Amino acid sequence: MDLELKDRFIALWLKHFGNAQLPICLFYSDDESYEQLLHPLKNRMCLIGQLANVFRGKDLAFVGDTIGCPGGKRYLGFSQSLMPNFEHFLSCGIPGQMEGERYKKSPEIVREFMQNAPTMVAPAKYAVFKRWDRLTVNDCPEVIIFFAPPDVLSGLFTLSGFDERDRNTVIAPFGAGCASIAQYPWLEGKATEPHAVLGMFDVSARPSVPEQVLSFAVPFSKFKRMIDNMDESFLITESWAKVKRRIAAADNA
Repeated sequence: MDLELKDRFIALWLKHFGNAQLPICLFYSDDESYEQLLHPLKNRMCLIGQLANVFRGKDLAFVGDTIGCPGGKRYLGFSQSLMPNFEHFLSCGIPGQMEGERYKKSPEIVREFMQNAPTMVAPAKYAVFKRWDRLTVNDCPEVIIFFAPPDVLSGLFTLSGFDERDRNTVIAPFGAGCASIAQYPWLEGKATEPHAVLGMFDVSARPSVPEQVLSFAVPFSKFKRMIDNMDESFLITESWAKVKRRIAAADNA
């Protein structure tokens, strides 16, 4: 990690977004030192809920055996399999056997949806999450993840399209909460023209985040451009100053 870039973003973030929460970063590594960041799997636990500790400044790492739900394993790339009867689980369930989540109308729709669903394979042994200010020179962030309220999201959304002609620089694909912060943005990072990913619409994951918060995940290649654009974008206008004051007021409430 370029430590000069790290410090420059922290200064720019404070300048334009005040004390709004810094992002966390996802990257993969084979460095065995990350073994000490693993937590033994105690029970089924949503990955999203565990990330609250990362926002507080605690580094975390995962391997497949330390992720407490099948979705987390799949969307971090440690498994490509689906749970049995997944098409029923995501839709109407099986009477007397399984309660469905009812996110899709029928098993047939789920089967067709999953035929075209993206997959990823974890490129290294450990998936590591660190808050931006805790990155070291040896870290190589791949996805930058914000959990933010609407006013902050408006700034990130607009900044993401500042240097692009495409009106769809941000996408919001259907998926689990961990898909929106890991799989989708990680795959976007491999694209020639990567998108940012707006997420955390997963009803099952919503109880793990504050009620006024969504996620905004950006491939690192795109994020570096966003940093470079901050001081010449709308962030220096009076229009943003009004929003920034409201962000500050919310932080102080």
